[in-house]
Amino acid sequence: MVGIKRIYDPPAPEDGTRVLVDRLWPRGIAKDEARIDEWLKEIAPSDELRKWFGHDPARWEEFRERYRRELEAKGEPLERLRALAGKGTVTLLFAARDEEHNNAVVLKEILD
Repeated sequence: MVGIKRIYDPPAPEDGTRVLVDRLWPRGIAKDEARIDEWLKEIAPSDELRKWFGHDPARWEEFRERYRRELEAKGEPLERLRALAGKGTVTLLFAARDEEHNNAVVLKEILD
């Protein structure tokens, strides 16, 4: 099972393996507070794509398509996520305020 959660939400036992999927460390949270198991920053959208998107819901569909194309070239980190999900529950952690329009949502779609 793959879930998604804001990194600012409290960790829970049902999170399973907690994987941060953002390129940048989230503001205002200490690394020991975050309780992450892995940080796969290389799976995050490129800086160029992230800045273009700007979490604008009007650009969501185009962002999803562009990000999926980027992921095709990032085989190893995506396979790492698939392997973790094959072993048990994985929660993809993200910092964005918008819980419906972010890279973790796209990753979950791919992994499901």
